[in-house]
Amino acid sequence: MSETLLITGARLTGADAADILIEGGIITEVGTGLSRSGATVVDSDGLIALPGLVDLHTHLREPGYEASETILTGSRAAAAGGYTTVFAMPNTSPVADTAGVVEQELALGEAAGYVTVQPIGAVTVGQQGQRLAELGAMASSRARVRVFSDDGFCVWDPLIMRRALEYVKAFDGVVAQHAQDPRLTEGAQLNEGIVSAELGLAGWPAVAEESIIARDVLLAEHVGSRLHVCHLSTAGSVDIIRWAKKRGIDVTAEVTPHHLLLTDDLARGYDARFKVNPPLRTAEDVQAVREGLADGTIDIVATDHAPHPAEAKACEWQAAANGMVGLESALRVVQQAMVDTGMLQWHDVARVMSHTPARIGRLAGAGTAIEAGQPASITLYDPRPSRAFALDDLHGRSVNSPYLGRELPGEVRWTIHRGTVTVRDGALVENPEVSA
Repeated sequence: MSETLLITGARLTGADAADILIEGGIITEVGTGLSRSGATVVDSDGLIALPGLVDLHTHLREPGYEASETILTGSRAAAAGGYTTVFAMPNTSPVADTAGVVEQELALGEAAGYVTVQPIGAVTVGQQGQRLAELGAMASSRARVRVFSDDGFCVWDPLIMRRALEYVKAFDGVVAQHAQDPRLTEGAQLNEGIVSAELGLAGWPAVAEESIIARDVLLAEHVGSRLHVCHLSTAGSVDIIRWAKKRGIDVTAEVTPHHLLLTDDLARGYDARFKVNPPLRTAEDVQAVREGLADGTIDIVATDHAPHPAEAKACEWQAAANGMVGLESALRVVQQAMVDTGMLQWHDVARVMSHTPARIGRLAGAGTAIEAGQPASITLYDPRPSRAFALDDLHGRSVNSPYLGRELPGEVRWTIHRGTVTVRDGALVENPEVSA
């Protein structure tokens, strides 16, 4: 059972400080001067109260790749980063392309207890891009899947993409596209540009992302269905999404924390921690995606948390795996890139990291406002400290973070998932069921 909590003096986003009373996993009162006999008092003077963070793009690797991550270890990493809900991508083994696999993932998330784990279903069987997966069966399963993606692979065939968009429309689903033309990126290692030329690495051109997005927004318009663009990374992609939204096309887009902060210059040392797909882009692209997030063209921040075992990164660049872990660092990076620069306010952070991702995923009970009657999923965050990101900050199974040694602001002090404390006074709770 969840404990009775009285959060005092927390700064609500867009409002003055207030007290928050949590009983039975529900917010029962928000106001000033609250009291409750027997409640655990959480002194939150100077802390920001955010709705529990929601990540629409997480790789938990289980089943099949437990050497990199498990649903339990990934859930721990998520809680440490202030998340209370994560959407798990389907590139597992077996691929999450059936009702049986997504229900297994759901059950493992419930058993872990740290966050709500919402499975994402594959668009095509085995993510092979040849025929549609069991979309309807996954949608009607206990997992109630509403987001479908072949992330890691582009749904390249336009007819398959059209059919997927048509199919998910029937139950208000969304196709989340990994926008990468495979022919334009064969052997690609790094953003195509000055740095790739200097290092002699095969380039990943911006047009490989932009051409797929352009095609897919037109397909979504033709079908009248919802499209979501994963990990948008270029200035041209921002322009296309901006155009599509002005046209009234039902498209949403995400940007990762690393594309808000890091550039391809970091590849000069051949450190494979900085190898990712889509690749780190130029400073001009970073500025463009920041502006796109600030003006609402880009809807959300999603981590694309991609854990890998040490040997997959401790090798030459060309042989290294793509991906970065990002759950524990995301909120701190967003503070540095967007809040401390004045491009977002904290109520905007609540929108792009909680409310809107839950809405895109059609997940009831996630990303809800901090008000009486709502589930008690809350992140208490201190924006004041600043320190180097370290191995001790990582709570998953893999340590392939691009931020190790980098100075980042802020600290997650408390994470509360439906009334259960998963991070208490800055420390991850070892067993949230026992402590709660």
